Amino acid sequence: MNLSARILRWMGWRVNITVPNYRKCIICVAPHTSNWDFILGKLAYASVNRHAGFLMKQTWFFPPLSRIFRAMGGIPVPRVHGSALTRELINRFNTADHMQLAITPEGTRSRVEQWRTGFLRIAHAARVPVALGVIDYANKTITVSETFLTTGDVDADMQKIRDYYRATGAQGKNPENFNP
Repeated sequence: MNLSARILRWMGWRVNITVPNYRKCIICVAPHTSNWDFILGKLAYASVNRHAGFLMKQTWFFPPLSRIFRAMGGIPVPRVHGSALTRELINRFNTADHMQLAITPEGTRSRVEQWRTGFLRIAHAARVPVALGVIDYANKTITVSETFLTTGDVDADMQKIRDYYRATGAQGKNPENFNP
């Protein structure tokens, strides 16, 4: 058992990551209602000896944190609409030998009505699977046990993914902010 697994066990969390260790994939993580989700997600993935990069809003990338986050696989997300981030990530997936990237479709810790669809566009264009990750504070479990393959119909794919998260009954740290 590695240090990450020991920390989670000490905190009372259980990890169930059964999806294959894909060379390339997007890990869709929800609910996302707290900064703790980042820490728990990184620990959970490390507890099974895997490493995934992550997206984080650009304002967190200031010295000295920018060096730390980039070393951990962080990719800054600009807060301007129309940025070329989706296209850049598709290119990264297409040129990388190995790339696993965690993305929170809610895009924020606050309650939102619409989830962001860029991760589906990236997965479809780069032909990579989407592993569905669930952080459930009510049961103290972190699960990544389902894989979703995109169809190219973003609306239909998003509906299936939201239905999946709704069916899990997972509760975020701040449950009022989760809207599957």
